[in-house]
Amino acid sequence: MSADEQAMNKQRFQRFHDASNTHDEQLIADTIDELFDPDVRIRTPMPVESTGRQALKDVFGALHRAFPDLHVTVEDLIAEGEKVVGRNVITGTHRGEHLGLAPTGKRITYQEIFVFRFVEGRVVETWGVVDVAAQLRQLGRLG
Repeated sequence: MSADEQAMNKQRFQRFHDASNTHDEQLIADTIDELFDPDVRIRTPMPVESTGRQALKDVFGALHRAFPDLHVTVEDLIAEGEKVVGRNVITGTHRGEHLGLAPTGKRITYQEIFVFRFVEGRVVETWGVVDVAAQLRQLGRLG
């Protein structure tokens, strides 16, 4: 993969997160439809029954209901071959049910790392590590 293609894939990774920060459900759905293969393989456990692009739409819908001010800041982006790795910092205020917890009104900050594999400009596979323990600790569920 050329350096130009890698740079474009990094821009696509950022664009996906920029769309999620708008909280505009239609823009997020359209961006997912544009950037992700319909049958994208998501290798991270997800709290939804759906698969492919629909799973991403469902997860972001749930996150935005739980944290209406959710914001993803992409801190680092690394591209190698057909993969882009991003380290993100997420902030938000717990205003809706999340992981079985009723809203607490607490502000949380946590980190995640995601790997997106691109083929012909579309994400075909993802892997992620989300610091759920940090979420639960800040929401009072873990000591």
